Amino acid sequence: MNEAIRPDAHSQAHEGPELSVIVPTFNERDNVTVLYRRLEATLANVAWEVVFVDDNSPDGTWDVVRDLAQKDSRVRCVRRIGRRGLSGACIEGILASSAPFAAVIDADLQHDETQLPKMLLLLASDQADLVVGSRYIEGYKSEGFNKQRAGASALATEFARKMLRVEIADPMSGFFMVRRDRFEQLAPKLSVHGFKILLDLVATAHGSLRAVEIPYTFGARQHGESKLDSMVALDFLGLVLAKLTNDIVSLRFILFAMVGGIGLVVHLTTLFVALQLFKAPFAEAQAAGAIVAMTSNFILNNFLTYRDQRLKGFALLRGLIMFYIVCGVGLLANVGVAFSVYDQEPIWWLAGMAGALMGVVWNYAMSGLFVWRKK
Repeated sequence: MNEAIRPDAHSQAHEGPELSVIVPTFNERDNVTVLYRRLEATLANVAWEVVFVDDNSPDGTWDVVRDLAQKDSRVRCVRRIGRRGLSGACIEGILASSAPFAAVIDADLQHDETQLPKMLLLLASDQADLVVGSRYIEGYKSEGFNKQRAGASALATEFARKMLRVEIADPMSGFFMVRRDRFEQLAPKLSVHGFKILLDLVATAHGSLRAVEIPYTFGARQHGESKLDSMVALDFLGLVLAKLTNDIVSLRFILFAMVGGIGLVVHLTTLFVALQLFKAPFAEAQAAGAIVAMTSNFILNNFLTYRDQRLKGFALLRGLIMFYIVCGVGLLANVGVAFSVYDQEPIWWLAGMAGALMGVVWNYAMSGLFVWRKK
């Protein structure tokens, strides 16, 4: 088998690949070899490479990819340590590729790799800058999309299209191909957080990408696990809000602020319960509300806002303590700014908003420095 692979690899080394296939992976060791064989069969007449971008999978997906790379130089592995997220993996993979055209495809074998030659032809013939495997045009078939997930995806797609004025039918697709030169122009403005890289790409382009959509067959998941977790709804909403501000405010900051909003509801609910049900004095009830809210904020931020730097084990306890300290100082900053504004302009809601904004900016900045520090 090795002898059959090496001649193609050597001949490509001189010409360079025409197509780079980017595959973000996490716990996909049972899928990568199958996908590689499928790509090998589908792209038999194309000079290609495949870049697996693995988020340090506990199941050793990266090790399987390296074994493949030893046998075929068209296979490459980018192993990311301390970073998580589908969007960031796709961005790093495309920027690490060498072909003029780059495709993004999942490793779970649900996307239809047989459409890649057709997508490549559309780009290579200069009919488009972007080709999207779409679920919302005639000809699409699904073998593995449950009704609940399909309904949620359709709702999110329609919301995103209207809010961001996106023209394509399926901006939430995870299966697409793009000209690498056009992608590199937009890459500095893309968010490395979250899961909807295509939506981010199209919204950032503001209609400058010539897009073509083609139908495909969405297959059933074979192995591995979904890369979407329970926080994906907030993550998606944060991306939409970031794009509505033209990226003046980062996706991570918006997620942090959204978690803070949830924390306010948690605080008020805890305060109400302590006062009404347990008849606690106000000072104790307020303290309980603050502690519960800070704890819930820490947990949500750890699983959503900083999912790529998620704390575990002893680091989780240390991070929680540091978060209490940061938020405690943030509360003082909040009150100080609010009083200062109120002295200048005695409008209670204006002072309150100024204080709250100062608090969230402080907490966000200090959390990045002391709680979720990049190693």
